[in-house]
Amino acid sequence: MAIISVSGSDSPESIQTPLLHGVVQGSVDYKGLPIYRSNSGGWRSASFILGMEFAERLAHYGIASNLITYLTGPLGQSTATAAENVNAWTRASFLFPLIGAFVADSFLGRYRTIVVSSLICILGLGLLTMSATISSFGASNCPSTNTSTACSPSPFQVVFFFFSLYLVAFGQGAYKSCVQAFGADQFDEKDPGEHIAKSSFFNWWYFCLCSGILLARLFLVYIQDNLNWTFGFGIPCIVMVIALFIFLLGSKTYRYIVKVEEKSAFQRIGQVFVATVRNWRSSCSAIALEEESCGSLPHRSSEQFKFLDKALFVPNDSKEREKVCSLSEVEEAKAILRLVPIWALCLLFGVVDVQFPTLCTKQGATMDRSIAPGFDIPPASFQSIATLSVVTFIPIYDRIIVPLARDLTREPSGITMLQRIGTGMFFSALSMAIAAIVEMKRLAVAREYGLVDKPNETLPMSIWWLVPQYITDGVAHALTAVGMQEFFYDQVPRELRSVGLSLFISAIGVGSLISSFLISIIEIVTGGKGRDSWFANNLNRAHLDYFYWLLAGLGTLQLVAYLYFAKKFVNKR
Repeated sequence: MAIISVSGSDSPESIQTPLLHGVVQGSVDYKGLPIYRSNSGGWRSASFILGMEFAERLAHYGIASNLITYLTGPLGQSTATAAENVNAWTRASFLFPLIGAFVADSFLGRYRTIVVSSLICILGLGLLTMSATISSFGASNCPSTNTSTACSPSPFQVVFFFFSLYLVAFGQGAYKSCVQAFGADQFDEKDPGEHIAKSSFFNWWYFCLCSGILLARLFLVYIQDNLNWTFGFGIPCIVMVIALFIFLLGSKTYRYIVKVEEKSAFQRIGQVFVATVRNWRSSCSAIALEEESCGSLPHRSSEQFKFLDKALFVPNDSKEREKVCSLSEVEEAKAILRLVPIWALCLLFGVVDVQFPTLCTKQGATMDRSIAPGFDIPPASFQSIATLSVVTFIPIYDRIIVPLARDLTREPSGITMLQRIGTGMFFSALSMAIAAIVEMKRLAVAREYGLVDKPNETLPMSIWWLVPQYITDGVAHALTAVGMQEFFYDQVPRELRSVGLSLFISAIGVGSLISSFLISIIEIVTGGKGRDSWFANNLNRAHLDYFYWLLAGLGTLQLVAYLYFAKKFVNKR
């Protein structure tokens, strides 16, 4: 790269810096022409993209946080049916990002996927708003307004609502992983300054994400409960329209990744695994001899997953010797395999995460929630404390902790991504230990005041006892969740970065499934024959503290295993 002197003299004080107007390698502008560092990318472009994540999270949690209320209210479903529908929609929202990432990385590209999927999401939100309007008209025409029985919606209304709901999930899922990857693409890893800024981008990305969640939980839920559902669903639709308009304003400044390979990354990596299976009988010694005799490898392959080196050659009796995988293709496949143990060890983080909107909320419902005469805090609102913890901690981490750590470690991001994930895992396990201690205290209060068999009575114990576990969970999120996003983005092949970020989303989704399975098994083992299970309906006779201690113990074991694999992890570069 060309360099210029920023000083007019030839003295030693003259500073040599990269040419600011240099071409950014591997990226083009919206016309497909070479793009320059001085007028593209960086925070200039990323600022347009951050608004998309704020709007997407506000829209998602504006629906998810209160969906069960709408299903059991205007749609008249039972609590059990509504809970099943909420879980099904939530799991679909974790599946669609994988599909959207595949489409973006293989066919449309991230920018086009974002635009198309945003339009689908806006359409879904518009139809959802229309559905709520139809339901409100139906309720106003209810012939029996003096009874507690709600008017049953017509089958068309129900189908129309769920069609709109899943259209929103599909649109959000398609761009969820693409928006963040596209935002990180605006920072050139080869430039030292932009490399540091990219790490900071992931912090502020999560800050915007949590800000959207916080606004949805504090204001949209209130509007839905106290005004009407038309406004409650319509506001996210309007916010998404504004966010898409702002995103499009930055189109001329964005950096678009150039696809240099004819074959897609999925095709290249898949070919490596197919060739490995085909050559499975070939011994490593035979491959080594062939490498030495023909000198076909300019560099020695990495020592990890040596069995994939079998894809570099075809058997001697094969007539298709031209179908040999390249060394770079084998290294891409190895890079994907290296992520598997790290991803698997992040699943328990997802298990812990789902306890706060479920079991921890049930804890809070039994405690004293009054803060003023006649006003009680909704137990679900305490989830906002974790979000506030994230919003508060991230600026401190980015502006204070990272610079201090950078001076000590000389790492551009202060600490490595794997160290950040591991630190967050420690706080995740700690949050469960704190939750267990608080639950032990709650059970002791129930026994002390003779309320064990009075589950509907409010315990004389303030809900503010739950604050430490929510704050600790927020810190864990700010470390592990952001670290996972940056890690999976950085370590996958460049063309698969949308898929890399979808791995983080899938870890949370699979963690939710594991939690459901674990609770079902414990319910069977600890209940029955007249015994109260750990999850008895009467929480004063249940033992959520045992379950929390179990998760804390599993979290500790997970951290030990994670440290082992993280130490052996070979960075892609």
